[in-house]
Formats: sequence, structure tokens, C-alpha cells
Amino acid sequence: MIIASWNVNSIRARVEQVTAWLQTNNPDVLLLQELKGTEFPADQFRALGYESATVTQKTYNGVAVLSRHPLQIISTTLMGDEADSHARFLAVIVKDIRIANIYLPNGNPVGSEKFAYKLAWMDRLGRQLALWLQSDTPTLVGGDFNVIPEDIDCHKPASWIHDALFQPEPREWYRAYLGLGYIDAFRTLHPGQGGQFTFWDYFRQAFEHNRGIRIDHFLLSPQLSSKLRSCEIDKGPRAQAKPSDHTPIILQLG
Repeated sequence: MIIASWNVNSIRARVEQVTAWLQTNNPDVLLLQELKGTEFPADQFRALGYESATVTQKTYNGVAVLSRHPLQIISTTLMGDEADSHARFLAVIVKDIRIANIYLPNGNPVGSEKFAYKLAWMDRLGRQLALWLQSDTPTLVGGDFNVIPEDIDCHKPASWIHDALFQPEPREWYRAYLGLGYIDAFRTLHPGQGGQFTFWDYFRQAFEHNRGIRIDHFLLSPQLSSKLRSCEIDKGPRAQAKPSDHTPIILQLG
């Protein structure tokens, strides 16, 4: 089973790129983040054989799951804050696997309400992850985590030291998820390998010089860890004209 994740930074702007990528790569499931709008081209993806589930809001955020297989929506909101109206979370069941698509808050600037919201969101996610481990359903959490887990996951740590994605608190939460028993799929298969990024800024030829960060991740519960076959970053879409600032990450389960 092949599952991919991609922050498209506006589905309206990138629908043709996503369509072409699906036709070339044929994943079983594609998780999309940062849709940036309430309109979603479900019919266009259905024509390619993909059913979809979405959580959207006007202008900001938004997540979607595309699947070649029947999908059952189990949750459209993250537990712990009924007042949270951000479209950042979608959990489904596909082929007996619980798949959660997240767009974790950015949190900048540090010290602001946005940073406090990021940390609270990560706390809520941690509680949800712990609860999921109490069930027999294998769990995969993928998406844009907006966390640089370790120094190796960015080109130049000094450039990110004041950024919310690099602060000790979010990184500690990420390690806490691993401490629960989940694994970081990419890092598990590529230990110690630097220069592997999923995001490059649009400015100063960051992509051309590979000055990026790894913030798009897959976490796997223990039941799925032994089934992990590959996890790779596809830099191709980021090299296209008018790309998203993120690129897809692709996971294969055996």
C-alpha cells in the first residue's frame, strides 16, 4: 500500500500538478494539506479513480484525503478543544488502517498566541495518539507537522533558531510522540542522512541550493512499523513552475 502526503499550498493553484502527479505515481492514498479554500475538485479526482474526504475553511488551512479504496471518515476535529474551528485534522479508515491527516499550526511568531495555540494543539495530538495506541487498529499519522525534529532536518540550524518550528517545546512534543511507540518512518529508514528536506522557501534560490527543512512526516504505530518498506521524498514537483513550497513524501507498506 502506497500512501503519500503533500502540502499543496492552495489546491486551486495546484490542482493540475496534483492531477499529473497522481497519474504518474498512482498512490493508494494521498493526504493533502493547506487547501486554502472551501471549494475542492472532488469530481476531477473521482475521474482518476479517487474518492475524497475534506475538511475546509475559507482562505486558510484545509485538509483532504484521496483514496482508491473505500474510506470511512471517523473524525474531522482533533480532540480537546470544541471551540477550535481550524480545518487541520481528518481521520479516516482505509483498508483497516486508521489514517490521520494533519496540518499542525505553524506557531510563529514565538511567544505569541499562535505559538501557544501550536503547543496546545501538540498536547491535544499527543493525547489522541496515546488513546489510539489502546486500540487494535493500526495507525498512521501523516502531514505537515511544522516541526523540525532534529538539527539534521534543516540546512542551517542557525537560520531557524528563532523560528517556532525549531523551538525546544515543539521538538520535545515530537520526541514524546516517538516515546509513545510511534516511529518516524523517514528517519527510521534514513538514519543520519542529512540534506533530506520537504520544504524550501521561495526566496534566495533556497530549492536550487537545497537550503530546506524536513517538516512533513509520517508517524507509524507499532502494528505498522514492521510493514514499513520505504519512505522517500519526491523533489520533482518542487522543481516545476509555480510549485508549492512543499514536495510530496511517499510511504510504502508491505
